[in-house]
Parts: sequence; structure tokens; C-alpha cells
Amino acid sequence: MSRKVKACSACQRHGRLTCRRTRLGDPCLKTYPLESVDLLRRARVAFQAGRTLKENFRLAQLEAVVQMLEEHECDFVDALGRDLHKPRFETVVSELILVKNEAVYAINNLKKWMQPQKVERNLSTTLDDCLVISEPLGVVLIIGTWCSPVQMCLVPLVGAIAAGNCAIISPSESTVHTTELLHRLIPSYLDNECFHAILAGLSDLPEVIELKFDHVFFTGNKEDGSKIALAAARTLTPVTLILGGKNPCYVDQHCDIFTTVQRIAWARFHNAGQSLVAPDYILCHTDVKARLVQALKCCLMEFYGSNPQESRSFGRIVNLEIFNRTRGILWRSGKVAVGGHVIEAEKYIAPTVLTDVAESDPVMQKEIFGPVLPILTVNNVDEAISFINKQEKPLCVYAYSTNGKVISRLMSETCSGSFCSNDCILQSVMVALPFGGVGASGMGSFHGRYSFDTFSHKKSCLLRSARFECVTYLRYPPFEERNLSLMTWASSLSQKSQGWCQIM
Repeated sequence: MSRKVKACSACQRHGRLTCRRTRLGDPCLKTYPLESVDLLRRARVAFQAGRTLKENFRLAQLEAVVQMLEEHECDFVDALGRDLHKPRFETVVSELILVKNEAVYAINNLKKWMQPQKVERNLSTTLDDCLVISEPLGVVLIIGTWCSPVQMCLVPLVGAIAAGNCAIISPSESTVHTTELLHRLIPSYLDNECFHAILAGLSDLPEVIELKFDHVFFTGNKEDGSKIALAAARTLTPVTLILGGKNPCYVDQHCDIFTTVQRIAWARFHNAGQSLVAPDYILCHTDVKARLVQALKCCLMEFYGSNPQESRSFGRIVNLEIFNRTRGILWRSGKVAVGGHVIEAEKYIAPTVLTDVAESDPVMQKEIFGPVLPILTVNNVDEAISFINKQEKPLCVYAYSTNGKVISRLMSETCSGSFCSNDCILQSVMVALPFGGVGASGMGSFHGRYSFDTFSHKKSCLLRSARFECVTYLRYPPFEERNLSLMTWASSLSQKSQGWCQIM
């Protein structure tokens, strides 16, 4: 079904590779960056012709996304199984259903989102219309990540389509089978002039971005995100960056240990720990550490059996580079309390819990893309908050406690892209909540209406009447003190009743 991506000899000679759109069933061939230029030109011509503006067109494309996922569910399961050893359950729940939910939500709300928003009028615009119109930005570039290769390409694409844009997506080169599948299916289901797929290595992306898009949406790590932002800045292209980081998880002494451990273990070891939103480390109250570690041992046995290598519910690391980096930090940090077994030939790392971890250990210096969970101890919630605030602002903060005051303090006294109490990850996939980073964890947000807004320009429109020149004449030269006094008086009256005024 899937074919390995191979570069032609001409591409190999030139070194820089992007991927040509193919017909269904054709191999995904890497060619020159000129292909990206041509795809961008075609998309821009289609956008300028107004092809994406009609509601019916957008609805048809969104319905096509749902149809593609439903008709090729088995193909996506197979591709993600090859790339990440991802279980069918995880693929359907964390990749396909999430995208379908976004598309269906957009379909059901698109008419409302597209309507102009009326805003409050003041004294001088009583007979006028003040509107905010959502205009599509143009041609946008969506750069996916390997840890959620379907979700993080297609969820932003849903927002771009709903907002009326043309789009070019660049799936991760690390998940080759999933990437090729998207290359084959997108031209078969979506409009062939408005929507395209390319394959650009991370080293090629700055050159692609400099072709000048109207928005760039990137998901990945902080280092690559910085390069993307720098390349986009050269052409004043706005960006949305969803970046990973060290997501802290505080476990209070007042919590349901059984439920806490199950939810943390599911989130941390899902997809073999390869997630931007998983808890990266636990800040555990000293009084509960021993019970927490023992409960994690029992939970992992229940989840994956005595030998997780044989479990059909546990994945593998995407490539040897990530495997070697994760293995390296695992062996140089703390003490292995659970797991620790690795098999390079399979890119397998067992679900691992580390204790006696120091803040200076390698495992605490960078985001972990693997099934490794470090546990640090704190004496109280104040220490936990202080520790979190010493680090860069994370994408997520998690807190487990039955004490509402503890939860409230963690939520209000730390800064992060998102917050969730007594569970993990769910806040990052809800269509009704915006999701994105702050500071080092990114900028901008998406999901549901927030995706629509991300890919829209909010145009201020004032539709004025030609009447009442007997009032507006006061603004014209020659400037008279009497006119200024009248305008100041009118403004003061309006400030008392509406809080603001303009008599221009």
C-alpha cells in the first residue's frame, strides 16, 4: 500500500528537496524547490479568483476531509503503525476522531462564524453601521510534527479551510508512511488548485517560508520554531507557533492516588511518550512519593503487562535520533524505579519512572520525547509554584489535588499556555477551548472558532451616512476655539453615559 519515499538523482545532486503533488497511487517523488513555487502560484491564483470565498465551497471541502478520514481509516492506522508502532485505538481516538470533531464543529458553526459582527455605536455613529468582517488571509503554510502527524496537519487545515484560505501543508519527514498517505489522499479529496502538500526537510523550511505566505502555522520544538519565526520575519509573515517544553505536573498529598496515577500514566506513555502536551515531570509532595511510585508500578503492569515490549498497546520511538537522545538522558539522570529496558533495533524504550532526580540532571534540561517520567519532590504547594515559575513558561501545567484552594493557586499563580486539574491532555483537544503557548512555548492558538480567527483578518468597517454634516463640520479647519469647546463638551457628556465618544 505505502511506498517508501525516494529521491531522484537530480534531487540528490541539488541537495534541497520538496515533494511534488501526486495522483492517487503514484509514488511520492522528491523534486526541486521550484515545485513549491509552482504550487504557491497556483494556490494564489485560485485565491485571488475568489474560489474559496463562498460558504458552499468551504463546507464541501470540510465534508471532504471527514469523508477522507472515514474512507481511509484503515490506511491511516496502517501508516501510523509503520511509522510509530501506534496502536489502532490510539490512531482512531487521538488522530482521526479529533480531526473529524473539528471538521464537524466547523461545518455546524461556519455560517455563524462568517457573519459580520456588529459592534457598539457611539454618538457620532448612531445612524451608521460598525462591523467587523472576517476575511481570509490568503495562502497559508501549515507545518506538522511527527508526534501527531495527522492531527497537527489536519486540525489547523480545518481552520484554514473554514476561514476561506488556500493552504499548503508540510507533514513531517520523520513519519514517512503517514506523509506519503496524506500526499496521495489530499489531491484526491480536496480542491486541486487550492490545497496542496509538500515534503520539506527542516533545513529546507526557511527557504520555503521565504516564498512569502500569508500565515505560517508551525508545530514542533522551540529550536525549530525559532528558525521558522526568523524566516517568516524576513517577509513580515505572521506565525502561529505551538512549541513543546517541560510541562510540570504537581501531585498534592491530598489526591486520589489510584485515579491520579492512571491519568498521568496514560498521558505520559501514550504514543510511547512522544507528545507536546504530556506531563514532562512530576512535582510530588514528599508525603505521597512512596505511594505514588508503587501505584505507578502497578498501573504500568496493568496497562502494558509484565513485558511492555510484547504489548499491542505500546508504541515505539519514531527514529534512531530521538531514540538515542532519550536513551542518553535516561541513563544519565536519577534512579530507575520502573522500566529502563531499551532495544535499539526496535527503537524500543520501556515505560520508565525515574526517582531521585535533581533539577540539574539531563532529563530536566530539555523536553522528553519518550516514555520517561521523572519524579521530583517538594514539601508544599509553595515550593511547587516557585519551581514552576523558575522555568520557562510551559505549554501545559497539570495539578492533581482534592483541595480546591491548591488547584486555584496552581492555576492563578503560574503562567502557561493551558492548565488542567485532575487530568491531562484533554484541555488541548477541546474544540471549545483555545490551545496554544505563551513565551517559550509559542504564540497564537487554535481549535474551533479560535482556528477560524487565527486564519482570518478582522477588518474594521464603518458604513457612514452622509447626513448630520451640521455636527461633523466642527472637525474641519479653520480650527476655532468655539468648535473645540463644543466637541469637548459633547465628549464629556458621552463619557458619562457610554464611557467613550467621538464626534468626528
